[in-house]
Amino acid sequence: MSNIKTVSRNKVPLGQKSAFGAGHFILNILPGTLGVFIQFFLLTAWGVDPLWAGLLGGLPRIFDSLTDPIMGFISDNTTSKWGRRRPYIFIGAIVSGILFFLMWQIDDNASQTYIIWHVMILQLLFLIGNTMFATPLVGLGYEMTSDYNERTRLMAFSNTMGQIAWMIVPWLYVIIPDTNTFNTQTEGVRTMALIVGVMCVVFGVLPALFCKGIDSANMKGRKKINLKTLASNIKELLAGIVQVSKNKPFMKLCGATFLVFNGFQLVAAFGVFIIVFYMYNGSYEIAGTWPAWFNTINAIITAFLVIPIISKMASKWGKKNAFLISTALSIIGYILKWWGFDKELNSKFNDTSLGEGLTSTLGFIFEYLNPILNDIGMSWFTIDPGNDIPWLIFLPIPFFAFGMGGLFTLMMSMTADVCDLDELENGMPRKEGTFGAIYWLMVKIGQSIALVLGGLILKIVGFDPNVTVQTLDTMNNLRIADILVPSLTAALAMWVMWKYSLSEERAEKIKEELIKRRGEL
Repeated sequence: MSNIKTVSRNKVPLGQKSAFGAGHFILNILPGTLGVFIQFFLLTAWGVDPLWAGLLGGLPRIFDSLTDPIMGFISDNTTSKWGRRRPYIFIGAIVSGILFFLMWQIDDNASQTYIIWHVMILQLLFLIGNTMFATPLVGLGYEMTSDYNERTRLMAFSNTMGQIAWMIVPWLYVIIPDTNTFNTQTEGVRTMALIVGVMCVVFGVLPALFCKGIDSANMKGRKKINLKTLASNIKELLAGIVQVSKNKPFMKLCGATFLVFNGFQLVAAFGVFIIVFYMYNGSYEIAGTWPAWFNTINAIITAFLVIPIISKMASKWGKKNAFLISTALSIIGYILKWWGFDKELNSKFNDTSLGEGLTSTLGFIFEYLNPILNDIGMSWFTIDPGNDIPWLIFLPIPFFAFGMGGLFTLMMSMTADVCDLDELENGMPRKEGTFGAIYWLMVKIGQSIALVLGGLILKIVGFDPNVTVQTLDTMNNLRIADILVPSLTAALAMWVMWKYSLSEERAEKIKEELIKRRGEL
């Protein structure tokens, strides 16, 4: 257990944590909604081919990943009275919200060619604005505190708020197709794009207004950012990327994140397809709200149970060990999905005394809740206890939730430690923006590959979005991919992190040396 106490000056006030968390809510709600729209509603609402939908989701991420290091370099070297990060966060949040809304204003009768070009071009513009917002925000988080454990607490708090997005996103699968809410799915997508765009502006500007980063007034070594210095800045940018890539602990963080996140992302939409097309034979009506409840409960458990546990684990056993344990638990959860998503086992469980007891209890609760929800126009949340309830699909959640719950909480905290190591080895200016950009470059390149491969897997297993009832072979192969892919990538991530060397003791020695070097008390 850590014996090092966090002094008051290194604690981040609750108000700043909340503002930073609001930014993380936007960091999650934008890609979450974008993924649902591209991977699901482009297929079901506009009839776009799955392979094209995968390409639309994946190819722009390559462009997005290339802009991240540029934005990181700019924010690292910016000089302004508002700090290095905050002006970009403010402008980027507004631009991102507007362009996200415009991206999905597509006519019902638009041709597939038009849809592809419209979404592609607007998405590229949106991603520029999103990079302007996201990269400085990540860099700001790395510099809000210099304390080893407070960094984990800050990232835990912000990722808990980020999980609120994943409590909302699954309900898009329910709300948008609901004929009592929208006349068509396309109308639902356009309306929800407006709501998400507004949220992006309102919550996205909060970190720029209330969060404080490192005092950069006397920071040496920053480059001038203007057209005259463009050539020299490009050289400095490339040199900085090379320098960052030589940081072995950081590259391990990038590699592990690449594997865990993108293994999860590759199969992210498969759970909905399996519930609807395998467990309920393609009937959205019978499947009801269970796909949404599955993902929402996952987010709730991640936010309020898993992340606090991981934060405690990191303080007691160290960040690396917390990552290894949480990733191993996630693999157990992925494997349990084979039985959790078996429709025959779910049917048998419903016939047991425990299953009948759970169903009757839920039925009693929603007997009173359903009329209230209907009266206030929120019929999406109602549950019909008259049908069999797939209780076993929730069995794996407390295990595989440790995968994503631990990933960004720990990895972002460890990246902040790496920034200290870089300052020790390479001097000023500190490069939080560049480290954050390279980190997310790895994530986005992997995400682009994952989105393309996700569409390709659907194509390979023979999934046909225009057919209600899929073949048993198709669904069994999809279930195997849903388990095998994230399990293998998580295991590889554990191997990558096994010899990660930046412990708490080493991080504290680096911090002490930096304080002496800067002449701080």
